[in-house]
Amino acid sequence: MILATLGNARLFALLVLAALGVAPVARANIDDYEFTLVEQEIKKGDAIVSVRLIHKPDGKLVPDAVIFATRLDMAPDGMEMMTTDIERLASVERGVYRFKTALTMAGRWRLSLAAKLQGENGTLQSKLMLKALP
Repeated sequence: MILATLGNARLFALLVLAALGVAPVARANIDDYEFTLVEQEIKKGDAIVSVRLIHKPDGKLVPDAVIFATRLDMAPDGMEMMTTDIERLASVERGVYRFKTALTMAGRWRLSLAAKLQGENGTLQSKLMLKALP
């Protein structure tokens, strides 16, 4: 009788553990993250553009994002077709992402980014404006 009770208790414990294993895990919303420019103004010419990825609720920097789309254009000055090449560089600080580019004209430039974050559903998309100084 005692063995039967112990067997039922073990079975119950296994069922509880199995249920906990498949229970949904609470995750942050992709809207809880944002890219911000390290510098809003950069001298025209060859440049390094750096952005921080921030988890807004706690203000912590987020490393290891997979940035899969980048674009730099002059849309803020009405010249969306005016684009320039942009190349990802190695990061020197966790949560800060760097890009090499040539800001060929003074004026306002729009940096568009799309990224996937580890453990999060959805895609983080950002459009940031920076100013190229003469």
